[in-house]
Amino acid sequence: MTNNKPLNFTHWIFDLDNTLADSAIDFNAMRQELGLPLGKGMLEEIDTRPAAEAAALRRRLAALEREYALRAQPLPGVHALLNSLVQRGFQLGILTRNNHANALQTLAICNLAEFFDPAHVLGRDEAAPKPDPDGIHKLLAAWGAEPATAVMVGDFRYDLEAGRRAEVTTVYYDPLDQNEWTAKADFRVQSHAELLMLVRGKRG
Repeated sequence: MTNNKPLNFTHWIFDLDNTLADSAIDFNAMRQELGLPLGKGMLEEIDTRPAAEAAALRRRLAALEREYALRAQPLPGVHALLNSLVQRGFQLGILTRNNHANALQTLAICNLAEFFDPAHVLGRDEAAPKPDPDGIHKLLAAWGAEPATAVMVGDFRYDLEAGRRAEVTTVYYDPLDQNEWTAKADFRVQSHAELLMLVRGKRG
């Protein structure tokens, strides 16, 4: 990690589940419910199935995700961070492997919808799922922004890999101090309060 420059980026792209919202998603339980193998990306595995089976799995996956969305809670410090970014005039977007409707539902339940233009909330149907950088490219194009002005924030390797492939700065949100994906990140933070301090040019 570099961690030696201020986070003064003007375009911010966030993962949603377990980065901004505590959705309490149990991905392995979802795999078991859907009859999918452990240790593989669910979307990628579903894509290998015959068309009719894949369609049924996608419907069931969306229903399970909606159940989690309805129970979501904002993570500590999220409102203060997003308020500060908006007050600075920065552009904010979401890139999630969830679908668009569930992403908007999660934002609404967590009282975060006011910070994001729905057109800048991209789910798996609006862009190729992470780690593909397609969604980042689409958001930057919508904003007329260059990669050097942007940052991707997420809690999982797919977020950081997408960011690296799009040549934007990456921030690994690691509240449990697992240090698992640090090598893929330019910055690592354990809280949104810590991230806000970096935005303000302060270091602990």
